[in-house]
Amino acid sequence: MGTDGATDVFEEHRPVLTGVAYRMLGRVADAEDVVQEAWLRWSGADRGDVREPRAYLVRITTRLAVDRLRQVKARSETYVGPWLPEPVATDYAGTVPDAAERAVLTDSVSLAVLVVLESLSPLERAVFVLREAFGFPFAEIARILERGEPAVRRMAVRARRHVAERPPRYPVDPAEQRDLTERFIAAAAGGDLEALLALLTPDARLVGDSGGKAKAPLRVIESADKIGRFLVAVTRQPPPETEVRIREINGVPALVVLSAGRPDTVISLDVTEDGRISCVYIVRNPDKLSAVTP
Repeated sequence: MGTDGATDVFEEHRPVLTGVAYRMLGRVADAEDVVQEAWLRWSGADRGDVREPRAYLVRITTRLAVDRLRQVKARSETYVGPWLPEPVATDYAGTVPDAAERAVLTDSVSLAVLVVLESLSPLERAVFVLREAFGFPFAEIARILERGEPAVRRMAVRARRHVAERPPRYPVDPAEQRDLTERFIAAAAGGDLEALLALLTPDARLVGDSGGKAKAPLRVIESADKIGRFLVAVTRQPPPETEVRIREINGVPALVVLSAGRPDTVISLDVTEDGRISCVYIVRNPDKLSAVTP
């Protein structure tokens, strides 16, 4: 296989490799670094004996992501305030995922799920991502991770159990979530505390991620009343040249706040079965907004 052929094969599988790396790491920059390293290894490898390029490339990418994840976890210990995954736009430049694509996205790439995956070990996270998001057989995952299949199955059980212990997510019609998101921002911008309280569950949580580089709560805010009062206070006087748009972020409609035409804030809502908001995720760290185009 010549250089041009190797490039074509790699580019064919790049979306899967990027998807694996992002779900493993929760940061676009780290995922891109891992995929670039996978390319360097692929381009310099003896590819004559590679019968299944996709499996080979996923194996390289997953192992690199496991190594990178261990490094990232060490760095996160010094992170200022709560840490959230980096939001990514999933509306594909204006197109809308079909029902099957949306189910995969919300089950494996929503901010709520990625937050839970942060508490798994790197190997458990790899097993969960490869099995639940991409449907790899256990035997293939075992080869990728160089572990016995029984051990991989046990890791899958532990990972599923851990994810299942989080507050349950319910399928929400995109139109309903968009409507809820619009009512949420209207109530906050209008200083309507009663309307906000009606939208939030009593035990709702607000998690802000600034990394110390923008204004955001350095601790999780708990209870609808505290969240409502906080939102009314911070939205009372919006900065000039502020624009709010609704984009599909990590598989669900979310708010993107632009300041002077550039992404400044992403707000994503976790919704309960009865259509109320159980968690508000606010990402303001400018280093995490590069994947959200205006």
